[in-house]
Amino acid sequence: MSSLGKRDLFGGAITAETAQDLTDVSDIRQVPDTQEVFVYPRSNASVIVEILEKVEPTKHDEIARFHFDSLAHDNDSRSSTVTEVTVVPNDRGDSDRTPSAIVLKGQQLVPKFNKRTPDRVKILMAVFRVEDKNIDVVVTFNIPVEAVDGGALAAEDAAKVESDFGALVKSFRIVDFSLFA
Repeated sequence: MSSLGKRDLFGGAITAETAQDLTDVSDIRQVPDTQEVFVYPRSNASVIVEILEKVEPTKHDEIARFHFDSLAHDNDSRSSTVTEVTVVPNDRGDSDRTPSAIVLKGQQLVPKFNKRTPDRVKILMAVFRVEDKNIDVVVTFNIPVEAVDGGALAAEDAAKVESDFGALVKSFRIVDFSLFA
């Protein structure tokens, strides 16, 4: 796994520090215009940055849990557990209007490729609520920690991906709010 570097997302309207060796999935297959999707080389860990319509809940905990539960539903998760919800404030000054991050850590048991035994996937999620544009920007790191196909990350690699998540959350910056017009 490599070091971090600045990455332009959505044509540079958003920037963040990410692992430099991430593979952009749009180079391999079609990705919706509202998503940026990356995978780590030599593992099944992935990063998804998605622009979504603002969900109804207004409390930080409820906002994060709503998106986490939606992901669990979309993944056909057999079970899902939230272990922590916190807020990482944007402390970069008044000139940076990027909202603070609502960070959720959890786990889901997700069946893959019609296997009977589900993979255990650690989910790291950050929600950036852009209130005046009615948008939630959701960043999700999917880290397989037990996988039927052997695609789980070793503890050291999983810790590196978690560190990458922290770096992305702290560096995440919305540069051009017209992206949400």
